[in-house]
Amino acid sequence: MYKELDPILHSPLRLAIISLLVKGGEFDFNTLKEKTGATSGNISVQLKKLEEAGYITIEKSFKKNYPHTDVSISKKGLTAFEEYVNSLKDYLGV
Repeated sequence: MYKELDPILHSPLRLAIISLLVKGGEFDFNTLKEKTGATSGNISVQLKKLEEAGYITIEKSFKKNYPHTDVSISKKGLTAFEEYVNSLKDYLGV
């Protein structure tokens, strides 16, 4: 029996964000926007969903009087990502 894929991570943009964070640890908002090619509004919505799920942490600050947002993956997010990848491997028989 196959495990159900995590609906939070099954969204292409949320999966891209989490994948980047798994690889890089922490990124700022603009870097995530650049690397995913998404709009500011779409990134904001997806980050909020990931934060509500406890998969990421968001820290807002100011740098040179401009808003700055740092995003990092949480332990829960890392575990969810690993489970998601393992579920995909099960589907593929790897």
